[in-house]
Amino acid sequence: QVQLLESGGGLVQPGGSLRLSCAASGSIFSINAMDWYRQTPGNERELVASMRASRIANYADSVKGRFAISKDNAKNTMYLQMNSLKPEDTAVYYCYAEIKPSPYVTTWSSYWGQGTQVTVSS
Repeated sequence: QVQLLESGGGLVQPGGSLRLSCAASGSIFSINAMDWYRQTPGNERELVASMRASRIANYADSVKGRFAISKDNAKNTMYLQMNSLKPEDTAVYYCYAEIKPSPYVTTWSSYWGQGTQVTVSS
């Protein structure tokens, strides 16, 4: 069983910074992708930042230059450094991962974290 546990959300003033973490635990053989999504009430979940096994990162246009995704492979942990936060960044942030639990499994399984609230307000 694989679990993704997010942490680091909270209330921050506009212009401030937060660092989100997503730790994957359980039966993990290999991780193909780890992404950050966010969702606001009444809207679909949107991709914020993604990183593949190649370590190439991609960002939504709305966060380019302000957010940075990184991974610590030894800890199976992903981070999202969020700088220059704006009120429109307020959302529940979710981490997503594609994981193989063993070398004998040929397909990737998708997992979601429980979400962490980020509120940007003065």
